[in-house]
Order: sequence, then C-alpha cells, then structure tokens
Amino acid sequence: THFRSAAKQAATGARSKLIRVVMHDLRSPLLTVYSIAESLSAADRCRAQGVSLSGISTMDEEYDVIVLGTGMKDTLLSGLMSVAGKKVLHMDRNGYYGGESASLSLDEMFKKYANGEKPPPELGSSRDYNIDLIPKFMMASGKLVKMLLHTKTTHYLEFKQIDGSFVVKKGEVHKVPATETEALKSGLMGLFEKRRFRNFLVYVQDYEEANPATHKGRDLKRITGAALFKDFGLQEETIDFVGHALALHTTDAYLREPALNLVKRCQLYSLSLAQYGKSPYIYPLYGLGELPQAFSRMSAVHGGVYMLNKPVDKIEYDANGRVCGVTSEGETAKCKMVIGDPSYFLADGKVKQVGQVIRMVCILSHPVPNTNNSDSCQIIIPQNQVGRSHDIYITCLGNSNCVAPAGKYVVIVSSTVETADPVKEVTPALRLLGKPDKIFALLNNIYEPINDPTKDGCFISTSFDATSHFETSVNDVLAIYEKIMATLPPEERKEIDLEKPWRGEDDS
Repeated sequence: THFRSAAKQAATGARSKLIRVVMHDLRSPLLTVYSIAESLSAADRCRAQGVSLSGISTMDEEYDVIVLGTGMKDTLLSGLMSVAGKKVLHMDRNGYYGGESASLSLDEMFKKYANGEKPPPELGSSRDYNIDLIPKFMMASGKLVKMLLHTKTTHYLEFKQIDGSFVVKKGEVHKVPATETEALKSGLMGLFEKRRFRNFLVYVQDYEEANPATHKGRDLKRITGAALFKDFGLQEETIDFVGHALALHTTDAYLREPALNLVKRCQLYSLSLAQYGKSPYIYPLYGLGELPQAFSRMSAVHGGVYMLNKPVDKIEYDANGRVCGVTSEGETAKCKMVIGDPSYFLADGKVKQVGQVIRMVCILSHPVPNTNNSDSCQIIIPQNQVGRSHDIYITCLGNSNCVAPAGKYVVIVSSTVETADPVKEVTPALRLLGKPDKIFALLNNIYEPINDPTKDGCFISTSFDATSHFETSVNDVLAIYEKIMATLPPEERKEIDLEKPWRGEDDS
C-alpha cells in the first residue's frame, strides 16, 4: 500500500499514461504489475498484463534498452535509464530480485547450496531469514547513499546502523579507532604510537584539497602512501589497520600510489562515522536484496517493464555485430542497446574471468566473540596478519537487522581466492566465530567485460568484488552510465550530480 500510494503521487499532474509499479512481497518471489492510472483504456488494461489486444506478448515490441539481470547494478542502471526517458524492458532468469546480490530465505539457501536438503527445525523459521549472497555494508556518507538520495528511492527503504567496526591484530579483535579519543583508548598501539597516530588523524581530518594551507607542505598527488606514513613515523602494524580498516584498501598496492586517495578514503570513513557515532556503516532492513527492489520500483514508476522467471535464450546481433534484440522462449524483443551482468554474456565471449571470491555463510546462535556482544558488526583481518595478499572480511547481522530469527546471527566470511584451497584460506576468520550451527560455502567467479560497447551496444557490469562496501560498485555503475550517455545525441543526455537530487520528468 505504501508503494502504491507513492507511485500514485508520482503519477499525478499532466501525465495520464499507464504507470507500472512493482509490488513485491518480501517473503515471495512473485511479481505483480499494478496499474494505478485513474482510468484505463482496454488496451492499457491488456498492456498491464503484458499482452496487447491482439494477444501479442510484450516481448514483441522494440525498446530503447533491455536490461538483463536484477542485481543492484542492473536495477540502478535500469532506473536511471527509465528516468532519462528511455523505454526499458528488464528481464531476469530467476524468480526473485537481486541476481547475484539477492537476499534468500533459509529454504532457498538449502535448496541452492545444500543439495535441496530441508533446514533443521532448530534453525528457526525460514521466513525470518534474509541471507545476503553478496555481503556488503553501506558507508553512511558513501556514494551509494548519495545515489539513493539522488534518485529519491530512500522512501522505499529503512536502514539501521551497524553496531561496530573491528580489526584483527595478532589474532585478537580490536575496535577500529577513528577519532582522537578512540585512538588514545585503543589497545592497538603503544603510548608513543598513539600520539603519532593522533597527529596523522588530525592532518587527515583538516586536509582540504583546494586549500594549500592545510597541506602542510605535502603534495599528496606526488608522494606515495608509504611516504606519507613514514612522514608521521607510523609503525607497520598501525599502517596495516589504517590502510585496510580505515581506508578500506584490499591490498597493499595503495602504498605505491599517490597518497591523495588514501587521505580521501580515511576522510570518508571519518565522515561516515560522524553521521551516527557507533560505526561508519548502515544496512537496509530485510537484507541487501531490498536495494534492487527499490531501484526496480523507481524504474517501474517511470514506465519500465519487468519480467522475472524469463530465460534468456540468445542475445541477437545484426550483420555489423551490434546488438538488436533478445530472444526468450521463442520470442524476440528488439532493442537499441543491452545492459546486463556478466553471466548473460559468457557464451558471447564478451567477458573474461579475472578471479574468484570465497564466501562462507555461517549461522550462529551467539554473537561473534570479542565484539562487545554486537548484534551487527564488521571485522577486517588485514592481509599481513595472516600472510596473504588480500584482506579477509567478516560481516555479522542479527535479528535487529531483520535477517535472522531472535537469537540467531548470519555471519559471512569473504575474501579473494589466492590458492587451490579457498576454504583453508579463510580458516583464520572462521576460528574467530565460535561453533556455527550451519555453514554454506559459496565460490563466485569474478568477470569483467572485454568488449567495446560503442561498437556492439552491450554495456556489461563487472562482478561484485570482495570489498566490504559498495563504493567500487557505484563507480562501476557511474562509468557504464557515462559510456551510455556518450553514445546518445547531446539533447538526450542526462548528467548525474550526486550532490544534487534527481529532477525527473514529473518533478515541479
């Protein structure tokens, strides 16, 4: 009812065309398309059901854009293109939203990752679980939050702050200090190191790129991250948690790069922490699968058509190799371009595998030890602490986040795969959790596009990486959107400024 009311408000004014609103029950994979126009012609009523008066399917039409997959990136791009005035058809082979970034019930997890076994009754009701396949948090001042505000989709969602942010040093869990006060209390550093770290934090917080007076004689575009740390005399273990738990770098490559990005990342952490106080992260109630649904509603309100449980048999190309349609169940929908996740382009040779991510989904009956009984938290194990080239991430969520029954916790351990035994690689993280009730092992391939979208009209996103937040994902979306806009005539281009709210065609 809430979403239908919001869509009615969007439809008021001069517009009288059919508005389609996606109404999706959180506990059901069913999709219903509702018409909310005050009065509909017979043709409009038929179109609301996906057919025309002559019985021809909605597939037998031409669209500006066909989007394949309902992951977070795909639905966000679908919404942006719909608001830009493009005719969009959105298809997904699955019967649920989210694709690779879906949130599944316990029954769905057992069906997909436990050979169809039935969940044991001691785990609680399946309907109380919303288990993320891609565990990530949102930086409170990050780009995804700005995108939600920009696209005005925040009213579709509710958020809760994550209780704490922790880092592992020599096998022990410590709270990540991000303020001067926390630095003085932290057990991560000795007395003299705390003073040096405090000086570093003051410099970072005061730094303004446009104000040379705050640079203190340092050109951060020229000196490396390693040189900046050396300038403040920070020890290796302090550098470890600053680079990986504050700046959230996944490897040590940043030490050889200009220090400006390091400082900006630390500032983002600090600004996000200042929003609410406990940690820099927020999380949507009922799981990350809510994000694709919110962006889908934005697209549907602006005329986007959605089809779940719709297999993609073939992507069609013309004689010049440019995409011209998508065939499903013997029907072909024509289009000018296709947007999609990499899994839809494997057979076309337009993507390549660049790695793998291991994700261990654990169900616990207790909070993660040594986290102050936090109902939700993140723990980062820097690469050097366990002799690896990539960090290990632990995300913990509980009943207060509406992802598990009371007394149960969903904890996900994830990292980039480096050897032939990925489970062994994340064993140091599993040891921190205590005894789990159930473990699911998920191994995901990472793909990236290798095609030229200006020639073939296929705009393909990269797979989700192992990072603990959505900053790289939003960067990918913005890069794809800019490439799409560059192919359009100047009068059809719609720029995005994340510092300003979106002005859609219905806005006054």
